[in-house]
Amino acid sequence: MPRRVSLRGLGTRLVAGFLLVSALSAFTTAALTYREARSAILDRARDGAVHELRTRVGSLAPDLPARPTEADLRALTLQLDRSAGARGWRTAAAYRDGRLVTADAPTTPPALPDGLPAAAASATTALTQRFHHEGQPWLAIALPVTSGDRPAEPSGLVVYASFSLASEDQDVASLVAAARAGALPVVLAAAVPALLVARRVLRPVRHLRSAAEDMAGGALDTRIRVTGDDELADLGRTFNTMAATLQADARARREMESKARRFAADVSHELRTPLAAMTAVTGVLDEDAAGGRLPAETSEALTLVADETRKLAHLVDDLMEISRFDAGAVRLDPDDIDVDELLRKTLALRHWQDRVVTDVPERGLRARLDPRRVDVTLANLVGNALHHGGPAVRVRVHARADADALTITVSDDGPGIPHQVLPHVFDRFTKGDAARARSEGSGLGLAIAAENTRLHGGTLTAANAPEGGAVFTLTLPRDPA
Repeated sequence: MPRRVSLRGLGTRLVAGFLLVSALSAFTTAALTYREARSAILDRARDGAVHELRTRVGSLAPDLPARPTEADLRALTLQLDRSAGARGWRTAAAYRDGRLVTADAPTTPPALPDGLPAAAASATTALTQRFHHEGQPWLAIALPVTSGDRPAEPSGLVVYASFSLASEDQDVASLVAAARAGALPVVLAAAVPALLVARRVLRPVRHLRSAAEDMAGGALDTRIRVTGDDELADLGRTFNTMAATLQADARARREMESKARRFAADVSHELRTPLAAMTAVTGVLDEDAAGGRLPAETSEALTLVADETRKLAHLVDDLMEISRFDAGAVRLDPDDIDVDELLRKTLALRHWQDRVVTDVPERGLRARLDPRRVDVTLANLVGNALHHGGPAVRVRVHARADADALTITVSDDGPGIPHQVLPHVFDRFTKGDAARARSEGSGLGLAIAAENTRLHGGTLTAANAPEGGAVFTLTLPRDPA
């Protein structure tokens, strides 16, 4: 049996889960690496810029007067701008609470974030702040200059510098792209071990499914080979235990059923001879009772015995027939028959022709069937309808001369079949009403009818008509192969 791949199958979910975990791990690692690397890049740029600015200011500040003027500050920022190198920073300086002074003009200060000059006025150490300027990341530095004779005391001079972090941002973007590019191959590479793991995990499950399908097909001796001590191995051992139990139960049940069938067949066979003698004797005595040659009480008792004897003989015949079906000893004896003629003979033989309405639209309709078994089937269906459905029983034949099958429906105007009984109406010893007298039927008639139908390769169904009453539908092939 070819193995089907289902998008919702356990194997697909195992592979998907494995890949999902791999993807989450890869992207989480990439995200953490990106965060740490970004912080390292930006911190290195900040520390390097602060150190470089402090070194430049430290070499130029001793040449400034104690109270520098704007010209002194402009000269200082000019020298600092010239020494910016690759950073390309723009600088400014302010003394005390004075305004910012740049190398170009006091009205064009470098880009600085709001609040940094106010914070730097009272600071004793360098302040840094990242901000965005014209859509680009920038870094601003505020460096308080200490007095030469008092290093811990601010001199009132603050030097500012700001420069673009575009190159660092590009390095971070390259790092992100590398992390993304590296995560995808990791996820794809994880598909190979995922498939191997899923295949290894699901191998016992596939064996278990195959074994369950074999058992469902009747191979109760199916067992699976169990290796390991994991949960799947425990499941395999439990399956083998269950299979052994089912096989033992099935064997015991078959033996019991065989004994029961043999017992029923033996009892039925042994009863036939004495019943035949009893039927003959009661028949003679029944004629005497009918002729008034016996006392009334004796005649009534004899009539009751004769009726019960006939019913017992009918039950034994039914049991013998069922036993032959169970033994597989029943064979069809097909013959070319006229359906309408067979139906009329069936009703006439049982004196039902005046109690049943027949409808055979096409006269001369012929089929190749076993006449005795079709007769028994029709008799059981019509008899059941007469007993339980009331006097208005209808038999209708649906068929065309060129059709491959014919359909016969038997309907009545009774109360119908109880819903709880309908699914089991063809089971053996099933009666529509448990409160009915035991002598109203053996409970085997419909079961025998179903067996005869299956023997012909046809179908027999039971239903309740919408307007009331039961409807039995018998479909038979015109020429059973």
